[in-house]
Amino acid sequence: MLRVDLRVWAAAVALSGCSGEDDSAAQGRRCFLDSFLVSHVTATGNGLYGIYAFSARNGVIEGSYASGSVDSGIYLGQCKPCRVVVRDNVAELNAIGFEATNASGDVYVVGNRFSGNRVGLATSSDHQEKLLPQRGSVVAGNLIAANQQVATPEQADGGWGTGVGIDGGSDNRVLRNRITDNANAGLVITATQDIPANGDQVLDNVFTANGVDVGWVFPTATKGYGNCVGGADLRTAPAGLTTAAPCPATPGSPSPSGALTGPRPPRGIPFTEVAAPPAQPQLPGAAGASEVPAVPALPDPTAVPVPAASLLADRALVRVS
Repeated sequence: MLRVDLRVWAAAVALSGCSGEDDSAAQGRRCFLDSFLVSHVTATGNGLYGIYAFSARNGVIEGSYASGSVDSGIYLGQCKPCRVVVRDNVAELNAIGFEATNASGDVYVVGNRFSGNRVGLATSSDHQEKLLPQRGSVVAGNLIAANQQVATPEQADGGWGTGVGIDGGSDNRVLRNRITDNANAGLVITATQDIPANGDQVLDNVFTANGVDVGWVFPTATKGYGNCVGGADLRTAPAGLTTAAPCPATPGSPSPSGALTGPRPPRGIPFTEVAAPPAQPQLPGAAGASEVPAVPALPDPTAVPVPAASLLADRALVRVS
């Protein structure tokens, strides 16, 4: 593959149809933009990140593949309002498939395959970046499965076996995802040392074969308020969350806290040893760069269905049952 060290500061740019491999100095693709489109990019073995959008807004990341990242395959950070759509991507064999930190306002993560990582998806608030706390993303119609792969780079905080993690994030909606076969937990909500997780909604998802389906864990004095979960026959920590905290939540109601006793994370492998990706589709009908819209069209979450377990399987190495 062609090695590319591409870092862009611009008002608008289209980044599409390029590949990068074993380029730890570049840490993948970097975008510092007011409008951007990342389409049909293959990012593998790039060290910390695969596709990295930081202080970027009004953009789309679509149809791409990311693997072999020590931090995350696709990263979105420090934007408010972001107005970013992340759709139809495959992120596998990373420490974290998709990660958003201090990314707030019109963030839509829709129709992706985050499977075969250590952690599928994480959204968080972090004092190391500006614009905290994280608030107001939509995670809908994604396949988030089998995030317990051993042949992956180790996650810095020791995460393993978790589908979705919300750490100090608020007012997020997790809707109609298929979350399956995550050994620790399908979804975890927790607080940072001093930033609560408030008003998060977990609704109409399909949970199967997880360590627990939903876990709310608030181990410090910082708690969560107004979070809610809906669904039948869910295994939760603490038990009975769907009864104790149903949707819609009572504003300001304290969120119950439990504990997780999942498996100990196994040792990982160097990012340079992660399996090579399968062949990926090329940008359809494109002789050159695609036009970058000033503001992306935002999806309607009510129109997004629960995906099949075969979502984007033709572009992935990791099989999901």
